[in-house]
Amino acid sequence: MGSGREGTGGRVERGGAPFEPEARVAVLGLGRSGVAAARLVHARGGRVYASDRVDGPTQREAAEALRAEGIDAEAGRHELDRVLAADLVVTSPGIAPATEIRRAVRDAGVRTLAEIELAWRFLGSHVVAITGTNGKTTTTALCGHVLRRGGLDAVTAGNIGRPLSDVARQDEQPEWVVVEVSSFQLADIDRFRPDVGVLLNLAPDHLDRYRNVDGYYADKARLFENASAESRWVLNADDEEVLGLARGAAGEHFLFSTARPQERGAFVDEGGGLRLEIPGRSERWCGVGELRLVGAHNVSNALAAGLAAALAGCAGQDIGLGLASFKALPHRLQPVAGDDDGILWVNDSKATNVSATSVALRAFGRPLVLIMGGRGKGESYGTLSLLLRERVRALVAFGESAPQIVAELGEVVPEVRVETGMEAVVRAADELARPGDVVLFSPACASFDMFRNYEARGDAFVEAVRRCRSSVASPEAGA
Repeated sequence: MGSGREGTGGRVERGGAPFEPEARVAVLGLGRSGVAAARLVHARGGRVYASDRVDGPTQREAAEALRAEGIDAEAGRHELDRVLAADLVVTSPGIAPATEIRRAVRDAGVRTLAEIELAWRFLGSHVVAITGTNGKTTTTALCGHVLRRGGLDAVTAGNIGRPLSDVARQDEQPEWVVVEVSSFQLADIDRFRPDVGVLLNLAPDHLDRYRNVDGYYADKARLFENASAESRWVLNADDEEVLGLARGAAGEHFLFSTARPQERGAFVDEGGGLRLEIPGRSERWCGVGELRLVGAHNVSNALAAGLAAALAGCAGQDIGLGLASFKALPHRLQPVAGDDDGILWVNDSKATNVSATSVALRAFGRPLVLIMGGRGKGESYGTLSLLLRERVRALVAFGESAPQIVAELGEVVPEVRVETGMEAVVRAADELARPGDVVLFSPACASFDMFRNYEARGDAFVEAVRRCRSSVASPEAGA
């Protein structure tokens, strides 16, 4: 497994199934993870009742598909008596602990597990678990890409899109799974313990769900809850909150930093190279300038992904080639269009909190026309004031949070517009942009006031830009 450890042959033992054959298992939520969990429980001999309070087309379709497979499922309600009679409740991450059904389950003392815990208990693969406030999806995809470039049998799963339960249901399981893990998923783990755990960064987020930032950080800290001497942790040396949260966790700690060398970890050296220094290995992977990702935060993400891959057994040459060949994911500082007057349009719809937009603002050395808005998460936008004053020439606000954005930032930038609808937002940004500018769509808000998720919001932005502009970037623009 690298770093002087033995190889990864054979299945990993997780301590047994979380339920007995024929046990009654209630699955709450019919999103992707809920459907995958229901199928996994059914395949492993449990008696499933899967339900979703929402009676939308997606939920009805999911329930119908499960029923066709012999799984009891319904949309539009949770039948409380059946849920409370279950031996185990499996929760989808989208169902908040404060909801009525979760409170009823908790009050009744029914054992509850997260979908990732359920899946992990049936998984025979080694696991890299990646969490943090920002950069999780990019780093997860990047780490999986590097592992595969190094010849390892590896897939990505979790919050990145494919539920971990889908992987656990396979007869032939990969050697490694790189799992993106959110605080919502970590909240209901029991024994979950990755072989390599990565904590990228910490900043306030999801304050619409958590009472305060301490509650959010407490769920993130559960990553370390089951640490053992065999655990290996990849931690951001430039983030004091990260170091504080991981302090005292059993296992080996490895650090990554863009600011200073590390004796046990990965860093940017004086020559601008990404370098590894761990017991038994000293190597340069590639230059910062060889990365195809935009922004200093992505240098940090690359260091984290490379360090995790090294601990999984990847050779240095393969890590360098993997990091340098990875292209930007959609909706994450994704260049989508440019034209003859030198204006670059960038889709950063994944920036669903203030911290993510702060990172995006630092990624460019050119004047910015910033587009912000959506459904707020209980954060103040005023913390962006200094960055906007230094970097943003014009601001376009939209969505439910537009009044708050204007109230807190309206005096900071020279020009401010408020618009309704994506087409109007893009037209306003086009009118405000000048040659040499970057039009940055980095909302700092959730999408749920107008769109079903950030992907749909980003797609709408891209389509509006394509209709508005005469010159569109090629499919390789993210490179």
